[in-house]
Amino acid sequence: MTERTDVRLELLTGEQALARRAELIDLYREVFTGPPWNEGEGEVAEFGVRFAADAARPGFRAVLAVDDAGPCGFGTAWPTATPLPQSRSYGKVLAALGPDGVSRMLAGALQVDELAVAPRARGRGLAGRILHLLCGQSRGWLLTSVNAPDAIRLYERLGWQRAGENDGIVVFIKPE
Repeated sequence: MTERTDVRLELLTGEQALARRAELIDLYREVFTGPPWNEGEGEVAEFGVRFAADAARPGFRAVLAVDDAGPCGFGTAWPTATPLPQSRSYGKVLAALGPDGVSRMLAGALQVDELAVAPRARGRGLAGRILHLLCGQSRGWLLTSVNAPDAIRLYERLGWQRAGENDGIVVFIKPE
């Protein structure tokens, strides 16, 4: 039986998160190069670039989870821009919810962009703790892949509601 260690959660501003960028990239690599994501080093490098730009967004926040072995989870979020940008997966989100749904459900809500928990730290409720600190009492939303059944079950278990699905993604809404 392995001994469980306490996990400390740190709420970070964009500037503080940038100072921990290398740790977050390493953790991203650990989580997203395995199934079901199977990302390569190109996607890891893209995350590093994207993260630097995201950390400069107004209202950006991150949560970093650290245990005795080091960083073991993180999440990032920021207030949703309206109208939705044309980049990333926003087109899929718009197609899944429609303009009225985007306006009603996402405008002013926190967009959870990344949520990652290292394999060694799973099964401790850490993802829920990260989401709780990241979003607090704010409305929030996120998307995940239809090919990530563990993530889908997690969000449903935490009370997040499916708002729509399109082209391989599922949009979840955190109720107020």
